[in-house]
Parts: sequence; C-alpha cells; structure tokens
Amino acid sequence: MTDISAHQRLLIIDFGSQVTQLIARRLREASIYCEIHPFQNVDDAFLRAFDPKAVILSGGPCSVLDEGSPRAPQSVFSLGVPVLGICYGQQVMMEQLGGKVESGHDREFGRAFVSPQPAELDLLDGWFDGGDEQVWMSHGDRVTELASGFAVYGTSPNAPFAITADPDRHFYAVQFHPEVHHTPNGAALYRNFVKLAGFTGDWTMGAYRAEAVEKIRAQVGDAKVICGLSGGVDSSVAAVLIHEAIGDQLTCVFVDTGMMRMGEADEVVGMFRDTYNIPLIHADESDLFIDALEGVSDPEVKRKTIGRLFVEVFDKHANSVGGAKFLAQGTLYPDVIESVSASGGPSVTIKSHHNVGGLPEKMNMKLVEPLRDLFKDEVRALGQELGLPARFVGRHPFPGPGLAIRCPGEITREKLEILRKADAVYLDQIRKHGLYDEIWQAFVALLPVRTVGVMGDGRSYDYACALRAVTSVDGMTADYYPFTHEFLGETATRIINEVQGINRVTYDITSKPPGTIEWE
Repeated sequence: MTDISAHQRLLIIDFGSQVTQLIARRLREASIYCEIHPFQNVDDAFLRAFDPKAVILSGGPCSVLDEGSPRAPQSVFSLGVPVLGICYGQQVMMEQLGGKVESGHDREFGRAFVSPQPAELDLLDGWFDGGDEQVWMSHGDRVTELASGFAVYGTSPNAPFAITADPDRHFYAVQFHPEVHHTPNGAALYRNFVKLAGFTGDWTMGAYRAEAVEKIRAQVGDAKVICGLSGGVDSSVAAVLIHEAIGDQLTCVFVDTGMMRMGEADEVVGMFRDTYNIPLIHADESDLFIDALEGVSDPEVKRKTIGRLFVEVFDKHANSVGGAKFLAQGTLYPDVIESVSASGGPSVTIKSHHNVGGLPEKMNMKLVEPLRDLFKDEVRALGQELGLPARFVGRHPFPGPGLAIRCPGEITREKLEILRKADAVYLDQIRKHGLYDEIWQAFVALLPVRTVGVMGDGRSYDYACALRAVTSVDGMTADYYPFTHEFLGETATRIINEVQGINRVTYDITSKPPGTIEWE
C-alpha cells in the first residue's frame, strides 16, 4: 500500500465552491497528492498534524462581508509555505491580511480576459505569451484594496486585482477559477504553483489503485459485497477494482429497470460475462420500476423512488448470495458535489442523485464507493490502469436512473419506448458521422410537450424532443457540441420518419453552467 504520510502533501481548504474538487483534479494531473478539507475542520492542531507543503484556499458561495462568513485559520499565513487563494479564497486573504473587499461593483460571471501587468511573476510562467488570457469568472464581490506586500500582476475589465501576489511571502491570489476547463491555461498556473512550492510529483493513478485496493480490503474484511452494475464506465471500473481487492466476495447485480437504452441490457450482460470472471446476476425488474414511476413527474421524487427501489432489489439479492453486508456503487465526485458537499463543506445542493441523495437513510447494507473522489476522466484512466478495453472505457456516460431523467414530466411505458427509439437513431447518426469520440455525452430528451405538425396530408399532434450533446473534460463544466446544420437537419428527418410519436426536434445549446448536462 502507498503510504500517504510519505507523500508531499498539499492542503485545499474548502469554502464551499461547486468546483473545489477540480482544483484537486488539476493537481492530480501534475502527480501531486492533495486533500480537500472543509474550512470548519481546519484549525491550528489540524495544520500541525497535516504538515502541508502548500495551501490552496478555494472559492465559495459566501461573501466575506457577511457576518460569520468562512475564514481560514490565521496560522495558515505563518506556516512559511506558499498559499494560493482562488476567487473567494483571494477575498479571504485580503480580508485577513489587511486588504479590502467591497460589494456593489460590477459582477462578473462567465468568460473574461485578463491582461498582464509589466512586473513578472514566476506563477505566471507560460501565461500571456500570446496576449490576454481567457479565464472563467464567477464573483459578485471584488478586492478594492490590496494587503501590504501585494502587487497587481493581471487585470480584467471588472476585476482590477484579477491576479495579485506577495512574492516575498509566496502568497498568490486570483479572482478567477483556473481549475475549470474554460480557463484554458489554468493547469499551467497550478503547475507553476506546485513547482514554486518544491513538489516533485509523486502521486499516480497506479498509486491510487494500490491505495484503493487496500482501503476496500480494510473496509470490507471477509464480508460479501454486491455491486450495482449499470453497464456504464463508472460502475464497471468500480466492479473490476473491487474484484481485484476481494475476489469472489463480490457479486455484481445488473438491474434492468426497463429504462435502459435499446439493446443495453444484452450488451452489458454479454460483455461482462464474456470478459470478466465475476459472478453476475441479471435482475429484470422493469415492471417494478416502471409501475412505481408511472405518472410521476417531479424529478426529485423520480430519483428518490429509483434509489429506494435499487436498494430493495439489492437487499433481495444480498440475501440470495449469502448475506452481503456491503453495496458497491460507481459514485463519482460530480454526483456527490451536486447532491451535497462530499467533505461536509457548505456547497449548495443542485440535485440529488439516485446513488447519493436518492438512497434511503436506513438500509441494510453499508456503502463501498471507491471512485467517490474521482472525476470521469480519472475513472477512464483508472480503467485503463486496470486493463479494461479501450472501446469500453471510452463510452459516453449513462446515468443510473436511465431514461427516467431524460423524460421530463410523467413517466409512461409509451414515452419510454418513443425515447428509446429516438435515442438509438441519434447515437447511430453520431457514430455514422465519426463524432462519437469527440463528444463527452449525447442523448435525446423527450419533452412533456405535444405540438401540431403536418405529416403527409394529415395533421399530427405528437411529442417534441430535444437533442443534447456536450463536450467536457470532467463533467463539472460543459459546452454544447457545434453540430453542422446539415447534421441536425439529417438527424431530425430520421427521427421524425423512423420514430412514431415525435413530430418536432430541437437542439439544446445550453452550456454548464448555467444548465446541467442532464435535463433532470
């Protein structure tokens, strides 16, 4: 097992940003071991025990001007290690070190461009080589007066202190979010920061794999585990990792909810049984799930109902394999952060997930979630490390609740079948045009709207659907895929001609944020 105490460690103090974990992801790309801890858990004793080589202060939803708003321990600034403040973290640094933050100035959300100042800064090595740098802003307050020792190294139209630093004390602060995909050169900033802090980069996916195996063995002991296998990358990587740790103590349960894509069940069961020597139960529970969901329209009720039914099914099969004590899932960090802060921090809940907030408070098994702190790209890397086939590791994400959350409004068998057929046509189009690997995720949403159309010489009154396709690196932020009008027109024609029940096709061009990737 990799000994974490032997690693050079970086501490991320979490003030509740929705994208704090992306900071960790950037650092992992540079092979840096880091841990995220909510601000309320970090005190002087914690800092002494953790002994960080550097500290990053995350963004957050609060205002430093509010009474009782989060702060870092003042001792962070006397550790003698580099400190980097991000967005709210910059404002915290200024407030605690003698600067000034004000509200009521121009707010700044989304893309912005930062211009350099004449003075050079090692943190910005590789920045501004081609002129202004694109960044991602998300702030209402802003710094209006610098703390003693700080100088300005970059400005944006609405953030005159976009990049500030006190190089003598190795304190750095930026108003934007370098961790998100929409700050294209953000990774370089983090690489420069850890280089300044003297990190050598001794953390790898191989190390994560080894440690995860040991953690699973320590948690499970000699108990039996069942794994909810959806056929997606996440649950499959979790299953293979857990099987490596505990062997035949693991049984996979593939639950056919009746809300899978066309041919999904046969493909998943066939592939897993043919490729991996892991016990697998194929549970056809489509009537159970669809009967419970038929007529349900509230998305949170859908998710919680699905979560409850999954647990009931797993409980039943846990008994059939001799009393499994643990339920394993492929939960990822984006699932967690949208449901509740993974580390107990103050991030805002966006929606529950069937395998996070959708699970009942009381169930008969404990959870094993070895991927809970990873992003999708990291899971793919772990899958490659574990030897999963490339064609499988590269599959688009598919949500555990399946087509239920791609059918806004009431669920019916008829609507699910219409959606299944439309989705199959859409994905076939994407593959035929050679676009599958360029797209992070693509699907059809069947809208709770009927529209008038003309088909042949008659009037139709059928459903409208929305095509969704996004590009992303980690699932936390995403842009819509820029299909050509020719592709969209061809696809719409095929869906309307081949899928009875749809007479209108739209394309969703919403980014994340402000939207989410899935519609519910």
